[in-house]
Amino acid sequence: MEQHAVEQHGKAEPTGLDVVVTTMASDSHTWNLVFLQLLLEELGHRVTNLGACVPDELLVAECRRIEPDLIVLSSVNGHGFNDGLRVIEALRARPELVRTPTVIGGKLGISGSGTPARHRALMAAGFDGVFEEGGSVLDFQSFVGSLPAGSVARALPAGSGVLL
Repeated sequence: MEQHAVEQHGKAEPTGLDVVVTTMASDSHTWNLVFLQLLLEELGHRVTNLGACVPDELLVAECRRIEPDLIVLSSVNGHGFNDGLRVIEALRARPELVRTPTVIGGKLGISGSGTPARHRALMAAGFDGVFEEGGSVLDFQSFVGSLPAGSVARALPAGSGVLL
C-alpha cells in the first residue's frame, strides 16, 4: 500500500488556547499539574507547565513572556487560598496580564472545601474562576471551552467545581 504525505496549504490559525499551568511557591505537588496538562492537551490546547514551587516573580515573568490565553493555578497542600490572593495581586498588577483569564482550584483551604466566602473572596480579588476539590471536571472543561483563543479581552463566566 502506497502512503501519501499530507500537505497543508493556506495559513490556518491554531484553534486551541495557550495555557500556563502551575502551582504556587508553597506547593510541591506535581501530579495535579500532569493531570491538568494532559486534560488540556486532549482538548486541543497548548500547555506550558511551570511545575511545582513556582516563585511569584517567576510565575509573573513567564506569563508576561508567554502571553497565555489562560492561567491555571493549582493547589493541593491546602494553602491555595492565601497563596492565590498574593499571586493574583501580582498578576493583576501587570498591565499586560490584568485581563488574562486566571483560575484557581484544588484544595484551597485546610478547613474543607467549597466555602462560599472563600469563593467570593477569590473572585473579588481578581480570579475569573474558582474550582475547588470535589467538583466536576466538566465544569472546568466548560469554562475552558467558553474562552476564545488568542484574545484576552473577553467576558468570563464564573466557575465552580473541579479539583485543579
